[in-house]
Amino acid sequence: MSRKRLAGIAAGAVVAVAAATLPQASLAVARSNPPQTTNEATQDTVVVYRVPTHRPQDPQTLMRAGYDLMERRQGNDLFVLGDRTTGGQLRHLGFAPTVVKTAKRPAARQLPGDSSGTYDGGYHTVDANYAHMDQVASQHPDLAAVVTYGQSWLKQNGMGGHDLKAICVTKKQQGDCQLNPNSTKPRFFLMSQIHAREITTGEVSWRWIDELTNDYGKDPDITKLMDTTEMWVVPIANPDGVDMVAQGGDNPVLQRKNADDSNGSSCGQGGGQIGVDLNRNAGTHWGGAGTSDQPCDEVYLGPAADSEVENTALEGLFRQLYPAVRTGTGDSDPAPADARGMMITLHSDASMVLFPWEFDSTVHTGNDAALRALAGQMGSITGYQSGQAGEILYNASGGTDDWTYDKLGLASFTIEIGDVDNRGCDGFTPPYSCQDSYFWPKMKPALVYAAQHAAAPYQTTASTAPRKR
Repeated sequence: MSRKRLAGIAAGAVVAVAAATLPQASLAVARSNPPQTTNEATQDTVVVYRVPTHRPQDPQTLMRAGYDLMERRQGNDLFVLGDRTTGGQLRHLGFAPTVVKTAKRPAARQLPGDSSGTYDGGYHTVDANYAHMDQVASQHPDLAAVVTYGQSWLKQNGMGGHDLKAICVTKKQQGDCQLNPNSTKPRFFLMSQIHAREITTGEVSWRWIDELTNDYGKDPDITKLMDTTEMWVVPIANPDGVDMVAQGGDNPVLQRKNADDSNGSSCGQGGGQIGVDLNRNAGTHWGGAGTSDQPCDEVYLGPAADSEVENTALEGLFRQLYPAVRTGTGDSDPAPADARGMMITLHSDASMVLFPWEFDSTVHTGNDAALRALAGQMGSITGYQSGQAGEILYNASGGTDDWTYDKLGLASFTIEIGDVDNRGCDGFTPPYSCQDSYFWPKMKPALVYAAQHAAAPYQTTASTAPRKR
């Protein structure tokens, strides 16, 4: 992507951080009294509000009204990211918000130079992530291979952007790391930064790749895992969005969506954020709860299911790696008990382990007991809550894990990485020091446990799941 193009997008995104919570006049009821566009005096401050809710429909009301509802919940309280005017707007809608955090938001900066490849204290850019993957594959040709599976929206439209890349990590035997669903080894798939601003997730994927390759032959658990299982990693699922985040340097731009401004090209010039929420765009139960049809909203679902190239490319990769074993089309039709494979998509920062169905917590999959047992064990390891999204967070339709379970029967989870211990590591952009001191020691054993169960995930039950070591 050209720096001029990126700077223009990111500058709009900086404004959008403050304005993304503004209701749009076209929505009835929740948008019946839209506020005036914020001015420059309010755009330099980001505010996190704690919003008590009392009705099941309150999360959907907030999202459809255009508010930036964070992936966090405490009891019945939700959290909204806004500016200094947002509290009054929320009160006008009948909520009683309180301020829990404020931060200054300066204008966008230039991208860090290629010599550093980092921003905000150490977080890695897209280019740094891709260079890291290539380096790992070069240094460990017997353990890793990089695969290009598509192009980002900007690149496909000739405006810069990136290839979409994955890495396969295993002790390679003949036939390993091939784009063939009938693999010899079971496969464990980890992906991150489909929401670009959730930057801790990319760092966990980076460390997972290094752990597998550097500790092979040294750590017996890693060695056994590498001998028996293919690990696939997509560290940056939304590279155009991550470029926008990195544009802020030491003050990352809180871009959530991709760069597709085909709809809502004026977003960011006084209200909202350009792009499509890739985790609301997947073609399963598309258009349901937790989405918005307003292009400037943070949970904008896109003009059609699977309209975004980042999603269709990723779904194509999934289909090349996993057979479609859930032959029924009903929500309660199970995948076979002997189905193999597992997928985890990383988000932040709710401190939760979620599993399908995320579109509606009153509907359970045919593999609910096994999914619930696995999520519960990962929750025990991390100290996180576990459950369907609507049980402990809020319903969200069109997500990655619902798609992989629905279309393929793949055991699928979302881990919301968060600070459950009040270590000062909360939010979308925690201090970089939190990655090694707090998040990785928590996530490593959970990922090892999950990968160890990729061979037979649906044969795990609450009674057989091992306890935390």
